[in-house]
Amino acid sequence: MANYKLKTLENSSVVVKFQVFFIILAFLPLSILMYLYYELKFEGVISISVDQLNAVLIFVVIGIGVGYVAMRMLLTNLVDVTKTSVGKLREIMGAQSSQNFGNGDDNEIALLGRTFSDVTFLLKENVSDLQTAKKTLQSVLTKVGGGSATFRDIDSFLDLIVETMTEALSGKQGLLLLVDNQRKSLVVKTIFGSSKHILNQHSFSIQTSPFSGALTTRTPLIIPKAQFLSGESSIPECLEFPLICAPLVIKNEVIGVIALSGRTISTPFQDDEMSVLLDLATQTAVAIENSKLNSEAGQTYFETLSALAMAVEAKDHYSRGHLERVGQTAVALAEQLGLSSVDVKNIRDAAKILDVGKIGIMDEILTKQLPLTPQEWIIMKRHPDIGETIIHPVPALEPLCDLVRHHHERLDGSGYPDGLKGDQISLSARILAIADIFVSLRSDRPYRKSMSFPECMKTLRDMGTTIDQKVVDAIEKVNLPTRSG
Repeated sequence: MANYKLKTLENSSVVVKFQVFFIILAFLPLSILMYLYYELKFEGVISISVDQLNAVLIFVVIGIGVGYVAMRMLLTNLVDVTKTSVGKLREIMGAQSSQNFGNGDDNEIALLGRTFSDVTFLLKENVSDLQTAKKTLQSVLTKVGGGSATFRDIDSFLDLIVETMTEALSGKQGLLLLVDNQRKSLVVKTIFGSSKHILNQHSFSIQTSPFSGALTTRTPLIIPKAQFLSGESSIPECLEFPLICAPLVIKNEVIGVIALSGRTISTPFQDDEMSVLLDLATQTAVAIENSKLNSEAGQTYFETLSALAMAVEAKDHYSRGHLERVGQTAVALAEQLGLSSVDVKNIRDAAKILDVGKIGIMDEILTKQLPLTPQEWIIMKRHPDIGETIIHPVPALEPLCDLVRHHHERLDGSGYPDGLKGDQISLSARILAIADIFVSLRSDRPYRKSMSFPECMKTLRDMGTTIDQKVVDAIEKVNLPTRSG
């Protein structure tokens, strides 16, 4: 029971311990005073021998000694707690922050008070920094998330990620580099910032690049300033310190790295900013992988549609090879008219599946040897709409939807299926329309023979403003496929 009471006292608060020790220290002097008071009041005289006085003094001294030792132990424990707390806080907050904790002239209580005051101030700063970091992360993820729904082109989406990352984290330059396993190098995929024209043509060796550490450890990395000062050739002069990077990892494979070079503000990159960069790297890797999978799925679907279009075409002896010749003609015209490589590729691909919608048209109409009746033409005119419906669900084939749907439109609105006019019809769709007409005129049909080149050109000229005559002009400037049949 006594042992339990001692443990209870030992674990008690400082105030309780002080009260106990104070009572112990004051008990003996108060007892002596009470005795003297009693003697004077009831006996009228204090009678005490020298031996009794010596005994009293001894007990008083012992009581004072016990009280002193007890109070000193209590205060020593308090001082030890103060020193330990200040030491731990200095370790946590760093040397620069701990310079404000006071000097040797401060007593323990003042030092502890100053310490907790500084801790409170720094905690407020940290809370403010965390709130700022949270807003930054939310801003970045919101913008990137919105971009993922807007951009179907992976290159445009990657440009958005790098631009957003650079601006949100106050960087001077943002880079996204992808691993080229054949060349064993990191190739710049997209850049945002001041040195875009320099870095755009630059590649980095995987083994010796400043980003090799991040590729090896698969963790975010701050490139040491000493590496810049050493003048290593692996770091281009246009890259600035501080330089941070994070690897792009998907399915346990490193496919690239995302990096920030330089800052528009004076502070170095913080841990929370490294976390933002790592989160972006993870999202970017997933976006690239999804784009690759979608592209592969889209290519497989496209090849299937091409085979179907060829199967439809094979039903009619007179139309065999038509789509191939339309593609060759349209590509030649597009290149002559200076269309971009992307537009030329879309025209080439669209030509292969231009008539895939005819798979939904009855064979009796497709293979009819005589001109179609008005009712049959209504059915036949549905094939561009059917074709677009077939390819629309595949995101990778979306650029082809307009061309498949509108290659029978006419500038005066007399075409089908939407009756578009003038600038409502894209130049690529106009090119395919004229290429389709040209190849048809130059080919045998069951109801007529193929036309000569001059006859074909006259027919196109006679169509006047229903078709784009600038495209017709281009026909005379290129080498086109010879007639069929």
